[in-house]
Amino acid sequence: VQLQASGGGLVHPGGSLRLSCAASGRTYNINSMDWYRQAPGKQRELVATITSGGNTDYADSVKGRFTISRENAWNTVYLQMNSLKPEDTAVYYCHARAVLNVEGAYRDHWGEGTLVTVSS
Repeated sequence: VQLQASGGGLVHPGGSLRLSCAASGRTYNINSMDWYRQAPGKQRELVATITSGGNTDYADSVKGRFTISRENAWNTVYLQMNSLKPEDTAVYYCHARAVLNVEGAYRDHWGEGTLVTVSS
């Protein structure tokens, strides 16, 4: 599975951005996809998850502001980010977990990050 993230940029506080993650390759193995972010000097953190069943989950810090969605199965996953705050500034990474067999073995795939800067 190959992942290509895009959509980052500079936005003012209160503004919006939509990140996209295009998946290619053996996408039929994907069980879930997520967006992570890593701010300068901080650990990478999970922001939002969407499962094969369409269930979603969010970090408390982004609930009510961010929405994860997908189209055409796993071809593209989006992260709509509204009411952005300076503390949302980070490199955002797309992640996919692919299940390899019925025993539950899996493989994680990462895309290159896209930088989001929230500043006035």
